[in-house]
Amino acid sequence: MKMRNGFTLIELMITVAIIGILAAVAYPSYTQYVAKSSRSEGKTALLKVINLQEQYYLDNRVYTENMEDLGLGAEPFLTENEYYRIDSTGTDNYLIIATALGSQATRDSACAIMQITDTGTKTPTECW
Repeated sequence: MKMRNGFTLIELMITVAIIGILAAVAYPSYTQYVAKSSRSEGKTALLKVINLQEQYYLDNRVYTENMEDLGLGAEPFLTENEYYRIDSTGTDNYLIIATALGSQATRDSACAIMQITDTGTKTPTECW
């Protein structure tokens, strides 16, 4: 009897099938994790703008719609990795809106637009 070293084609195909099944199960979970972690960038930016709006209100007795007045640079204000664009509306009260951009908008379509008001109302609630 002659001893053979190596793998048969069947053994190799079974291994490839097992890896494919594991990848099919793990990939959606991974993309959901990436979307959720990127969402934190939008929430952080919203909270930063809230703090700046309140400081601006203390100084000027009115809120601003212009991000340059808050020291955030030229319009539109984009987050660090450019996953979100932040806008603010209103001068007597405000609504701050984070709109997902690019791949974040498609990955996290349920939370593509997050909002918070001067009273602290956050929508959509499942995104916070």
